[in-house]
Amino acid sequence: MTPSALIEHCAKALADAQVSFGQGTLQAADEAAWLVLWKLGLPLDVDTQTLHDELPETSIEAVLGLLTQRIQTRKPLAYLTQEAWLQGVSFYVDERCLIPRSLIAEILADGSIDPWLNPEASSALDLCTGGASLAVLVALAYPQLNVQALDISADALAVAAINVERHGLQDRVNLVASDGLEKAQGTFDLIVCNPPYVNAQSMARLPLEFQAEPSLALAGGTDGMDFIRQLLRVVPSYLKEDGVLVLEIGNEFEHFIAAFPYLEFTGLYTSAGDTQVLLITQSALLA
Repeated sequence: MTPSALIEHCAKALADAQVSFGQGTLQAADEAAWLVLWKLGLPLDVDTQTLHDELPETSIEAVLGLLTQRIQTRKPLAYLTQEAWLQGVSFYVDERCLIPRSLIAEILADGSIDPWLNPEASSALDLCTGGASLAVLVALAYPQLNVQALDISADALAVAAINVERHGLQDRVNLVASDGLEKAQGTFDLIVCNPPYVNAQSMARLPLEFQAEPSLALAGGTDGMDFIRQLLRVVPSYLKEDGVLVLEIGNEFEHFIAAFPYLEFTGLYTSAGDTQVLLITQSALLA
């Protein structure tokens, strides 16, 4: 069997088993490709010509073993491989933190924040940093910024430390254990936040794959806005006068509008539309 045929076989098996996606891939074909290439030790940008070479039986068995583990345990593939990719950047990941997939990464990659950012900006903060994927991407996108990365979870910060070191950013990304903004030091030109925002009804219906992630990083209370309410009350004090907050709210736009009907914001366009990541200025927050 060739890698190409193996990918097709795995894609069909994943689809037939009705596993859930959304933690690095969105469909069976992509997850199958990731699973096969990782287990074979091939890069994601592999020369497609090599996908038609016959594989030894031991390699095929190894791939099928990982496929079986993925289906039977319903554990996310990122946890099984201990690797996740976001905007082409590799991150270490395990069950101590959320699997990197924030749409804010798209915003950082396409420069949507640039017009809002002070040309003299020097400081950024990643709140609810988890494994520090956004903190790393902020530091890579804006070499002039020093980044504080905050999280309440010591477990998540242990993973974050691995990723900061992995990308050689120890001098520019400072990890801090903090309940919300409590231990934030100074004021910031940019704050990015992918908070727990999943509403209670959605939490109750989460597929097993998502139940494998820390609920602390997902659950946002009855309407998903519990953490965000607390954040918006205090965050103006942590923003510079021309600073901006980039906030991910996922599918909770209606709940956000109901909770903050008079707050002015700009919806930033992502692959999921323009209602999942919002940019809010300090002046709008104060108003």
